[in-house]
Amino acid sequence: MARRAPKKQARRNGGSGTPGWVWLLVGVLGGLAIAVVLFVQGYWGKDGSLLPQPNPQARAPTPSEEPVAQREAPEPKKPKYDFYDVLRDKEVIIPDADLPALAQAEAQAPADAVVPANAETVRYLIQAGAFRSSSDAEALKARIALTGELARVESAEITGGTIYRVRLGPYANASALAAAKQTLGDNGIEAAAIRAR
Repeated sequence: MARRAPKKQARRNGGSGTPGWVWLLVGVLGGLAIAVVLFVQGYWGKDGSLLPQPNPQARAPTPSEEPVAQREAPEPKKPKYDFYDVLRDKEVIIPDADLPALAQAEAQAPADAVVPANAETVRYLIQAGAFRSSSDAEALKARIALTGELARVESAEITGGTIYRVRLGPYANASALAAAKQTLGDNGIEAAAIRAR
């Protein structure tokens, strides 16, 4: 019977690895180097704390001495559009107090009154909202439809981008305008009456 050669066992650390005590020594020396840098830079106080120390000679800055970075910069005003904002050049808001008087004056005017040939036609509109989002404008349009009134969404280009206005009309006279505005108000929809030329 022939003798077998003994099997060679593989080394556990893969052969030529760095011993663990070397890594331990590198870690300790690295920590000491960081501690020395902190001490030299003044981050590590004499009492062993890393916290800032009070300065008894310090005084509070007056508002004019306050650093610019600490002052609160005023937040830039973002354009907010109410329902009567961003009207066209020849559109004027009719105040709510003037609307009944205007309707009454039109009703008392004689029907056969002669209108001058060069007189501009007056149109009455209602603006119920102005939005940056077309979906918000469409939602208000749908809400107005539930009142029985017919609204439309008009887009307008302004310096800040596009806005979407929810409008009703034109109405033939101030009485029809007042009635439509009253219907919207009764349903909780704030709107502005507009005279356009």
